[in-house]
Amino acid sequence: MHIVSDFPCQIQEEETWITLTDGCRLGVRIWRPVDAEHHPVPAILEYLPYRKRDLTAVRDAQMHPYWAGHGYAGVRVDLRGSGESDGVLTDEYLPQELEDGVEVLRWLGEQPWCTGSVGMVGISWGGFNGLQIAALQPPELKAVITLCSTDDRYADDIHHMGGCLLGDNLSWASTMFDGNASPPDPALVGERWRDMWFERLEGSGLWLAKWLEHQRRDEYWKHGSVCEDFSRIQCPVYAISGWADGYCNAVFHLLAGLEVPRKGLVGPWAHKYPHLGVPGPAIGFLQESLRWWDQWLKGEETGIMDEPMLRVWMQDSVPPSARYDTRPGRWVSEPSWPSPRIIQQTFRLTSGHGLLPEATDSPPLAPADDVPLTIRSPLSVGLYAGKWCSYNAPPDLPHDQRDEDGGSLIFQTSRLEEAMEICGQPEVELDIEADQPIAMVALRLSDIAMDDKATRVSYGLLNLTHRDSDEFPEPLMPGKRYRVRIKLKHIAQQFAAGHAIRLSLSTSYWPLAWPSPKPVKLTINPAASCLLLPCRQPQPREEASLNAFGEPEGAPPLARTLIQPSQEEWRVIRDMGSDNNILEVINDEGSYRLDDIDLTITAKVVERYSYSYDNYDSLSGWTEWRRTFRRGDWEVHTIARTLMTADAENFRLRATLDAYEGNSRIFSKTWDEEIPRDLV
Repeated sequence: MHIVSDFPCQIQEEETWITLTDGCRLGVRIWRPVDAEHHPVPAILEYLPYRKRDLTAVRDAQMHPYWAGHGYAGVRVDLRGSGESDGVLTDEYLPQELEDGVEVLRWLGEQPWCTGSVGMVGISWGGFNGLQIAALQPPELKAVITLCSTDDRYADDIHHMGGCLLGDNLSWASTMFDGNASPPDPALVGERWRDMWFERLEGSGLWLAKWLEHQRRDEYWKHGSVCEDFSRIQCPVYAISGWADGYCNAVFHLLAGLEVPRKGLVGPWAHKYPHLGVPGPAIGFLQESLRWWDQWLKGEETGIMDEPMLRVWMQDSVPPSARYDTRPGRWVSEPSWPSPRIIQQTFRLTSGHGLLPEATDSPPLAPADDVPLTIRSPLSVGLYAGKWCSYNAPPDLPHDQRDEDGGSLIFQTSRLEEAMEICGQPEVELDIEADQPIAMVALRLSDIAMDDKATRVSYGLLNLTHRDSDEFPEPLMPGKRYRVRIKLKHIAQQFAAGHAIRLSLSTSYWPLAWPSPKPVKLTINPAASCLLLPCRQPQPREEASLNAFGEPEGAPPLARTLIQPSQEEWRVIRDMGSDNNILEVINDEGSYRLDDIDLTITAKVVERYSYSYDNYDSLSGWTEWRRTFRRGDWEVHTIARTLMTADAENFRLRATLDAYEGNSRIFSKTWDEEIPRDLV
C-alpha cells in the first residue's frame, strides 16, 4: 500500500461524545480539516460495535484521516453498549441501534464544521446498518457505500443459507460473545469503566440462543432486511463485495432491486475492504470512494456515474488452495443488471453422470440416461469446504474438491473445446425425492483442470422443507417426487479450454451447514433435472476502455509494537481407531501494543467441529475466545466458551463467560439452553 501523508487539507483528530435524547452517550472519534468550522465539509460516518479505540483503530487510521485530508470529516461511532459508549448491546440491528443512528446523523448535520450532508460507509455490520438507516430516509444521509453486507438477513447472512443452519452462525455468535464481554477504556470513561463492564457482562446475553429461536424467515429476520421494500431507500448506493466473501449475492440484488443511482463492484476478495483485499489484486478503494463522495456529497461531477453500473473480476482457472495471495483474471463490466448480455445455458443431467449442453435441436435423452440415481453422503463431505464467510485468514477457502466428491453424486461435461465464461447466479433444477421428512441438498460447481484437480467455483444449499417458502416450510413426504430449484452463489469465472465443469451433489455439508436430523437417501431423476449457467461473451474493446483502478493508498499507519506474531491453523483430524473426526480452526491474533494509548491487546480463538462416523447425534461445535487488555498495572482478561450439540429433536447450547481483573476471577456466568429443531 502506498502511504499518503501530504494531503490537500491539514487535519485534526478528536475523541468526544454524542449525547442522545435519552441521555445515552456514544463515543465518537472525528478526523476533519482544521479549518472546517470556517469552511464546513461533508461527513462520512462509520457506525459499528467493533471498538474504535482499539480493535478497529489500525484500520480506521488508514481510512478516516485519508478522507479528512481530502475535505471531509471522517467519523467513527461505537454503537450503544460497545467500546466507550453507554449501555448494553443485546443483539444485531435492533430498532434502538437504527434510531440512535438517525440521531447521530442529525447531530452531525448540526455541527458547525459540517455542511449538513452525510454519507455512510461500512463493511459487514456497518454495511448492514448503512442500508437499514437509509431505508428510514433521514434527510442528512445523501449517499451510502455498503461493503460485504446483505439486503436479506435470513437468506443471505451468516445465519442461514437456503433454509439450512450455517456453521458460521455459531462462529459469529462466539465472536460477538467475546466482543460484548470487553470493557470500555478507563482512560476515556474514568472510574465508571468497571460498572459499565459488569453491566455488559451480565446483560448482553447469549445471542446464539436468541438466533436459534428463529429458524425460519419470520418477522425477526424481516426487520432490517431492506429487500422487504427496496423503494424505502431513496439515496444513491455503491455496493461492494468479493467472490471469496459470503455476501457477494447482495451486490446483484441491490442493483436489480433499487431504483436510485447505484453501482456495484465485486473483486476476488474475501471479507475485506478492497484496498486491503485478499486474495488480490487489491485496488485503490479510497480513491474510488472519493469519486463517489465528491459526486453525491459535494455535488461535483466526477464521471463515476457515466461508467458501467457493474464491474466484476472475471476469475481465471486456478489450482485448488485454501489460501490465495492473488487470483488471476481481469476486470469486466456490464452496463446494467440484470444484463441482457448474459445468456442462460442449460445442461441436462444424465444417468451416465454427464452434463450435456442443451440446444434447440438436441435429441431426446436415451432410455439409459433416464435411470434414477441415489446418494446418501457420509458426514465427511464438507470438511474441506472452508468457511461460509472467508477472511482468507486462517486459510479458510475450499480445498481440492476431489476430497469431497467421493461422497457425492457427480455430473460432468466433456472437456471444453474453447474457454467459457459465466457471470451471475448459477441455478440447478432437480427432480428429487427423499426417504426422510427433513433433508438437505448441497450443490457444488467445480472447475476440473487437465490434471483432474477440482477447484470449487460456486455452491448452494437447500433445506428441502423450504422448497416453496422460507417462512412456511413443510416436511417432505418420503418417496414423493418434488421439483426444486437451488440457487448457487453469484460468480464470474472463466473455464479454460480443455477443462471440464462438474456439478456435485451431496446430502450433507458439515460443518459449513448443520446436517439433517437423520441420514437421508436422495433419489435424483436426471432426465428431469438440469444445470443453468449464466454465460457471457467477452467484450475485449469494452474491457480495454475501462478506467484502471489506482493502487491501494492509505493514511500513515497507526504506531504499534508487535509483541507476539499471529498464527493461523486449519486442521482436519481423522482418528481411524475411534472413528472421531475433527475440524480445528485456530486463529491466534498474537499480541501488540497501540503505542499512542499504551494499550496492549492479546486475543486467540479456537473452533472445533466434530462428529463420530455416521452418528448424527454426535455432531458438536465448540469455540473458545480468550482476550486480554493491559495498560501498566491495569489488566482485564475474558474467556468465552460455547458448545453446541444436537439430537434429532433439539439443539443444545452450553456456554460459559469468565472475566478476570488481574489474576482474580471477578465474574462467571453459565448458560444451558435446549431449543427445538424447526424442520432444520
